[in-house]
Amino acid sequence: MILIHPPVAKPCEPPAGLAGLSGALKQNNVKHEVLDANLETLLYVMDRSQSQTFIPPDKWTARALRNISKNHASMKDWRIYHSIDRYKRAVIDLNHAVEMSVDNGFTLSLADLHHHELSPLRSNDLIMAAEHPLQNPFYPYFRERLLELVQKRGSTVVGFSLNFLSQALCTFAMAGLLRKEFPHLTIILGGGLVTSWMRNLNWKNPFSGLVDHLVAGPGENQLLSILGINNVQEENFTPDYSSLPLNDYLSPGFILPYSASSGCYWNKCSFCPERAEDNPYIPLPVEKVANELNALIAKTSPVMVHLLDNSVNEKLLKRLAGNPLNVPWYGFARISELLMDIDFCMALRKSGCVMLKLGLESGDQRVLDQMQKGINIETASLALKTLRRAGIAAYVYLLFGTPAETLREARKTLEFVIDHKDEISFLNLAVFNMPVCGPEAGKFETGSFYEGDLSLYTDFSHPNGWDRKNVRRFLDNEFKRNKAVSEILKNDPPIFTSNHAPFFAVNHRS
Repeated sequence: MILIHPPVAKPCEPPAGLAGLSGALKQNNVKHEVLDANLETLLYVMDRSQSQTFIPPDKWTARALRNISKNHASMKDWRIYHSIDRYKRAVIDLNHAVEMSVDNGFTLSLADLHHHELSPLRSNDLIMAAEHPLQNPFYPYFRERLLELVQKRGSTVVGFSLNFLSQALCTFAMAGLLRKEFPHLTIILGGGLVTSWMRNLNWKNPFSGLVDHLVAGPGENQLLSILGINNVQEENFTPDYSSLPLNDYLSPGFILPYSASSGCYWNKCSFCPERAEDNPYIPLPVEKVANELNALIAKTSPVMVHLLDNSVNEKLLKRLAGNPLNVPWYGFARISELLMDIDFCMALRKSGCVMLKLGLESGDQRVLDQMQKGINIETASLALKTLRRAGIAAYVYLLFGTPAETLREARKTLEFVIDHKDEISFLNLAVFNMPVCGPEAGKFETGSFYEGDLSLYTDFSHPNGWDRKNVRRFLDNEFKRNKAVSEILKNDPPIFTSNHAPFFAVNHRS
């Protein structure tokens, strides 16, 4: 069997989903190959860009193409993470070189891929991508790579882990090529994006004939069942990263991604995709998590551990605080009274925690209550101050344009940020999308915001006229122009954002 991580996604750490599947297959003695086609595609593009003979249209492009190898190497060098300005120039130049490498209707970046006409939100467009793989900009790479892998290994099953919209067009182009060249090959599609499609109440499979199996949710046991392996004794499998190129990712060392749970333990927030898709919360036992993490750290020697949970539960946070990993780590956590405890936060910092991602969403209590966030704004304030005292960076996520918000509440969020400019290390600003399958969608007048049968979100009529246009105008003309906010936003690593932010937090705190 071949497991594939398709382009395009951030190439800074190995795909945890494939590592989990590989662990399950290995523990059941199933021979398989793991292919990070996303990373290989990026390296292919960079190599091709350096050998291009066209005359660059401007000095920036000439510099970016000339310095591809230098900028690529700098992403893997700790020294550049001591200077956000040097880092930004290297990333932006490398991204520009990659961007200039494709045309034919595609726009490429280090973390994304768009087509000017084909949309991953329309199943007909994905089928068209499968029927015409030659039009994909990476066709020369994946034709040679995939055909060689299937023929050499005699593989009869290929599985794609499709998690992001940016991967969809390439996934279907690759699947289309394989279906044409190997008609009897079994093709399996799973991952986060596939799960979102299948959890929609209106889901009807449009890909029969191309894809043999679609898998929703955690895929290890389902994959084993498809392969005819039943009565598996173990429900959870230790991820295996040994088949992935751990030293080739665009980071200053190996980042170990690890999921201690699926779903969300809070699972009450209005408009939350996890709640809308009715994804259950399934945590691993805390002792199992601790033992696996320690074993994986000893085996792989990571420079950073990335906890992938929607929110690391408090039981696990307490376990980590009392039993240091001896390597820097970061992840999402819920804002709670636990983070107001300076002794606990100091212990958390000593355990290796360098950054916590916090979904605050709003600085207005009424909006938080309407969203059922379960967050008290005073608690959030004290938690941020305590984390700063403990030396833990806070990457704060804000959400604008929810049904409960107006300009007045948005300005209260701005005031909160200004008041906590010294405690907030990084900011993520998002504009609200209404989940198409969420129960709240029926409460508001909706429309065809994202046209396509695979749309995950829908437009809605804001009860107070605080629509996306007004929200974006506020963010661009008022929020981002505030000096306190702009200073925080300057800290954010472009393209890689929260995936590289903890490296700057490490350097800042050390």
